[in-house]
Amino acid sequence: MDAVILSSNDKVLKTSGDIEQIFPFASVTKLFASYATLIAVDRHLLTLDDEAGPATVRHLLGHASGLPMDEGATLGKPGARRIYSNRGIDILGDYVADRVGTSFQEWIEETVLEPLGLSSILIEGSPAHSGEGNAEDLAAFSRELLAPTLVSRELYDEATTPSFGELTGVLPGYGRQKNNAWGLGFEIRADKDPHWLADSFSPRAFGHFGQSGSFLWVDPDVNLAGVYLGDENFGQKHIDLWPELTRKMRAGEDF
Repeated sequence: MDAVILSSNDKVLKTSGDIEQIFPFASVTKLFASYATLIAVDRHLLTLDDEAGPATVRHLLGHASGLPMDEGATLGKPGARRIYSNRGIDILGDYVADRVGTSFQEWIEETVLEPLGLSSILIEGSPAHSGEGNAEDLAAFSRELLAPTLVSRELYDEATTPSFGELTGVLPGYGRQKNNAWGLGFEIRADKDPHWLADSFSPRAFGHFGQSGSFLWVDPDVNLAGVYLGDENFGQKHIDLWPELTRKMRAGEDF
């Protein structure tokens, strides 16, 4: 069973499946962690250029810290290449928690989930991959990302713009990309090939997908956002399905 929702900035446009069923988010959780970090920056509790472990907050958000996926030695200098890192997001969470004076999970709850009324969403473990919730609430978050109310426009624009130039790196599940573009927590479509979003998407489109078989995308050029949650882990099914599904969503076709 899959759940799919297409939204504009203020309403749901189309749905499919059980949009109230709870699914794991896997790495889509990172979007909530990133947004909560940006809120802390806006409130002057930390800055993007603070040193947090082996790199800065900016490096950690942009997967440019040089840290590996999980455990192990640092793989490179900060800012040299794009190395997707769960560990980096966990280190970021510990740093933000220290600066805001509460656990990072509680900070996400207080600053993102409660203000948006996302009552189905729980993030009780790693801010990199432990989240779960329903498509209805994930879609509500996608609408916040289309028209931000919790983060200043200036910081939002910076977060959804490629960081650190054109860094090479591996997009998990899709291989090495010459320009593996990321903003501050948001994966950016740019000109990646292959990719989980259809070729019709704007290079400015951004979002994230998760190994649980989940995604959230935002395309500001057409003022649309889409979410997908499923009960199968990411695999060939999703590689085959998602480009055509996202094309139909963006085009407003039935899915």
